[in-house]
Amino acid sequence: MNQIERIREMEQCLDVSAAAVRRMADALEEYEAAQKAYKKLSDYYGSARWLKDYEDDESGKLPRDLKRGVLSEDAVYDLITEDHELKVRMMKLLASAMEKHLV
Repeated sequence: MNQIERIREMEQCLDVSAAAVRRMADALEEYEAAQKAYKKLSDYYGSARWLKDYEDDESGKLPRDLKRGVLSEDAVYDLITEDHELKVRMMKLLASAMEKHLV
């Protein structure tokens, strides 16, 4: 590979990496902003209030047109599981990145 090809290749690496870092920063800001809502949801899930709402839904006491995915046992549980897996993935990525830069 000659010098010009190398510089062009590295310029493309810079462009791809910079765009990915910007998208990750934006996604992380959105994720951080949602943490208050996530905490509120995870506190609600499985609580006495959630159980009462769930039972009332099962008894037909709630309006049929009410959006209530939060009362399905799977929706919130799946979100909590996915969030946990994402955090583990981010930790592994961070540990790997730090190890590569420290060695």
